[in-house]
Amino acid sequence: MRGRDEDTGDFLGPSRSEQRRAALDVLALGQQLAALSAAQLAKLPIPDDLMPHIVDTQRITSHVAHKRQLAFLAKQMRREDDATLDAIRDALDAGGEAGRRETALLHRLEGWRDRLLADGDAALSDLLVEFPDADRQHLRQLARNAIEERNRNKPPHASRELFRALRELLVEPSDNIDDDAF
Repeated sequence: MRGRDEDTGDFLGPSRSEQRRAALDVLALGQQLAALSAAQLAKLPIPDDLMPHIVDTQRITSHVAHKRQLAFLAKQMRREDDATLDAIRDALDAGGEAGRRETALLHRLEGWRDRLLADGDAALSDLLVEFPDADRQHLRQLARNAIEERNRNKPPHASRELFRALRELLVEPSDNIDDDAF
């Protein structure tokens, strides 16, 4: 029973609805953990006493038994500190955000490479405006070699080299920004 504080009239504890929402949040976290691979789980700050329960949940494939094991996993997770569960959630969110940033970077790199191959010197000029420290001759030579390879139906060696050069050019400034943010 929750009860009320006699002096202020405030409720002493969380309502049943709040307790249920918190339990469902932990259950959803358990489902996320059970869906991860062993390598992904190793990167998360999961307590050692929870790992066997997560592995058991992954191992069980029968629908009803899996659901029952998932409920048991959630029960074991609710025994952990809120700080531990928050650390796991933060690590999961950070992994998702890092993946989205990596995908966005790859799309940006591919866009620059495609522009360099299609537009030539005009795209190179735009790239040099954004990155004045870039090696103009090296990038121009890689772009020409990639165009020549494509025209001759050869393997895209120069195109890959151009991609690597662009990655080195674009990744360095973003790494400095990330280091300053922390």
